[in-house]
Amino acid sequence: MENPELDVLRQQYRDAVERWIAAIRKEEALSTVDHSVTAIDIWENAGFREEEARNQAKAAKKEYEDALRRVNFRI
Repeated sequence: MENPELDVLRQQYRDAVERWIAAIRKEEALSTVDHSVTAIDIWENAGFREEEARNQAKAAKKEYEDALRRVNFRI
C-alpha cells in the first residue's frame, strides 16, 4: 500500500530515532576518566539532551502509529 503521508511520518520517526541514538552515543562518550565537576556537569547535560531526543522519538512514533490506525482501522 502506498501512502505518501505515512511515508513522511515513518521517515520522521526514523530520523528522530537516529538523533536519539546519536545523543545516547554522545552521552556515553562523555563518561571519561576525568572525574572533575566540570566533566560531570557536561556528562549530565548530555543526559538531558538524550532525554529530549528520546521524547521527540517517542512523539514521532506516536504520530506515525496514530496515522497508521486512521488509515488501517479508520480510528
